[in-house]
Amino acid sequence: MVKHLDQALKRRAAQGPDDVGHPSKRFYRSRAHSNPLNDSHFPVPTCPAEVDWSQLFPSRPHGEVCRAENYPDTATGGDAEVVSPEAPVRFVDVGCGFGGLLTRLAVLYPDRRMVGFELRDKVSEYVKERILALQRESPGQFMNIACARTNAMKFLPNYFQKGQLEKIFFLFPDPHFKATNHRRRIIQTSLLAEYAYLLGIGGLLYTISDVQELAQWMQSKLDLHPLFVRLDDKELAEDPAAGLLSEGTEEGQKVARNSGSVWRAVYRRVSGPVMSAMSN
Repeated sequence: MVKHLDQALKRRAAQGPDDVGHPSKRFYRSRAHSNPLNDSHFPVPTCPAEVDWSQLFPSRPHGEVCRAENYPDTATGGDAEVVSPEAPVRFVDVGCGFGGLLTRLAVLYPDRRMVGFELRDKVSEYVKERILALQRESPGQFMNIACARTNAMKFLPNYFQKGQLEKIFFLFPDPHFKATNHRRRIIQTSLLAEYAYLLGIGGLLYTISDVQELAQWMQSKLDLHPLFVRLDDKELAEDPAAGLLSEGTEEGQKVARNSGSVWRAVYRRVSGPVMSAMSN
């Protein structure tokens, strides 16, 4: 706790009087990945009804009024103030990293609430600070994004109702190269039933990796699942979010700088039997 406090004081001291407080990654160094099967010590809701989204999505950006025109799908009336506190989260970025995708999606889809889930504590704190800085810098904007520390591999159904989500992103997940660690991979046959349960019909599941073996693994699991159908090239070209999978993330930009390759696949949730452990 003392160490974290010292780091916070250093960050504040490094800011000038006119600085909106954008965080510096050097103060939030962390291991590249975490083991999702380890026990973690942070609060987790027991069911979606217990999630207090108002703690993540403030009703006003630091005292400013956010007008309805910024959120046409969720506010009513010309003088309505913000995304309604009851507006559900529709997008989730699993393993959001440093929040690059979230910040771009916020602009691309200003009428949708979205949350990034990150298991690493320092990285999740960085994203929270980054969002606050963007909100201060651009009043009335970036009010539709938030970050929470949690283990999505274990607790994703604790946050969302059946069919609530429109988009789920799995971008550059940990490849867990060793065969004995493949059970740690976020795309598993057993987990796809949960993702299908949370996605509404027509919802989209996004994957991308710079590790060909992992990309083939994810695609093989999804191709065999009866509740997911892969989008073709024409559909991908027409989806604005699909274009952000590589260029809209820090990891994707790093791969591009190194002239690396990426493998992208997007799947649509289709109707069918709900084969979920949720019903057991």
